[in-house]
Amino acid sequence: MDDIWGRLIASSVGSIIAETVTLPTDVVKTRLQVQKTALTPMKGASVQYTGMFDCMTKTTHNEGVSALWKGLQPALLRQVCYSTLALVLYEPIRDVFVGKNETNPTFIQRLLAGGTAGALSITVFNPTEVIKTQIQTALTTKSMGSVIRHVWHTAGVGGFWAGWGPNVARTFLVNAAELGVYDQAKAQLQPVLASWHPGFTHIGASGIAGFASAMVSTPADVMKTRLMNSAGDKSTSLVQTFKSCLRNEGVGAFYKGFSPIVVRKVIWCSVFFVSYENIRARVQRQGT
Repeated sequence: MDDIWGRLIASSVGSIIAETVTLPTDVVKTRLQVQKTALTPMKGASVQYTGMFDCMTKTTHNEGVSALWKGLQPALLRQVCYSTLALVLYEPIRDVFVGKNETNPTFIQRLLAGGTAGALSITVFNPTEVIKTQIQTALTTKSMGSVIRHVWHTAGVGGFWAGWGPNVARTFLVNAAELGVYDQAKAQLQPVLASWHPGFTHIGASGIAGFASAMVSTPADVMKTRLMNSAGDKSTSLVQTFKSCLRNEGVGAFYKGFSPIVVRKVIWCSVFFVSYENIRARVQRQGT
């Protein structure tokens, strides 16, 4: 079987498993990011959530355990479509960067290929993330249909690409870190860990990629989450959101939700890449 089908099937199944397992941390991350806290809060003022575990506890207590899986449908739709396209594009784009006269891609070439594949993919599927964000931040139950109708009536087609700029930037950084760092770390770890068990290489590379992804992408992630949550509000722009965040909440606001992002990224990458590598290898064996 052609390897493109192996990558397509493996990335689809791997993303479904990883997204379902880690969605609670994504819900928590999203709620922490849209929460606006003053740089110098008034005496006696309080915030709705004080941190990752407080958010998870309050969400479960007030809305039930199922609230931690809010937005599962658009999340799976987004992740399957986005991850599959990004994984299918990554290796061909990497080979273009490498050129015909080279055999082994450099770390920079892997980063650029991963970022480019992610940016192209999320440009197409940005609407799924707008829908997911609005469902996750709602304190009442919202359906995909109700969110789609709201955005359409208030902002038209353009509303589904709210936060597109920071989302592309964030996704470029995420994919550069996830695919590029994973690819590089796997190449470095394989000679050391493969003799023990092939899975150790994939898990080790996944953990490194997940942490790197969280470090570089969180500020852009905060901006895109706030813009997507306010999709339909024509008075909100990237520049206004950035200035307001910096002026009212300080630099630390750009790393809101960092703890759940790190947890999510490390677990997500570990589950996804281990599933991806095993499923891809199995598909390839069946096709030979």
